[in-house]
Amino acid sequence: MPALQGRIALVTGASRGIGAAVARRFAAEGAHVVAVARTQGALEELDDEIRAAGSQATLVPLDLRAFDTIDHMGAALNERFGRLDILAGCAGVLGSLSPLGHIDPKLWSEIFDVNVTANYRLIRSLDPLLRRSESGRALFVTCAAARDLAPFWSAYGASKAALEATVRIYAAEMARTSVKVNLVDPGPVRTRLRAEAFPGEDRATLKTPEEVTEIFVRLAAADCPHHGAIVKG
Repeated sequence: MPALQGRIALVTGASRGIGAAVARRFAAEGAHVVAVARTQGALEELDDEIRAAGSQATLVPLDLRAFDTIDHMGAALNERFGRLDILAGCAGVLGSLSPLGHIDPKLWSEIFDVNVTANYRLIRSLDPLLRRSESGRALFVTCAAARDLAPFWSAYGASKAALEATVRIYAAEMARTSVKVNLVDPGPVRTRLRAEAFPGEDRATLKTPEEVTEIFVRLAAADCPHHGAIVKG
């Protein structure tokens, strides 16, 4: 039996990169995928791929910075499914790499809105649905920038550090429930965000998004042993 057979999985950032690869893999493993992203056309392409492989998806064109719509989505999921088995927060933005004092305040806010606040709003809205699952799983994508604190990574590094703190606190709060909460650090992956950060890098040396999906499946499975961890791909 596929590892995620019959499970309902919401994936953000599902239009490209890691999010799209995770959505396709979850669907292939038997999950009904709720694919969330801003780009309608890319979501429709994802839907075509998932349907061609014999699975189904629900498309949610949504800008995660429109926070109130996250609550509306949670209410709609509750009405339709009554529970959520998997939340995979894969959406993220880099912004710009520059000295901290040079970051435009609007850009700083945008980076934190997508990388931190949107994930808090997802937790806030979807926590009741995860608790209704027999084995709810919440996983969020992080990276070494959260811990390396390297020069010029300012807003992105700070936002990922804040995300890690937020998720680990949530995990501690869920310790006596059936919900398991973890962070995924897939390492360097051949994504657009990576290309923005390292434009001169040889992309052929990097793992593809598809190559890092196995750890997401393991963390989303009902028998996942991890909780409150940063799991590297």
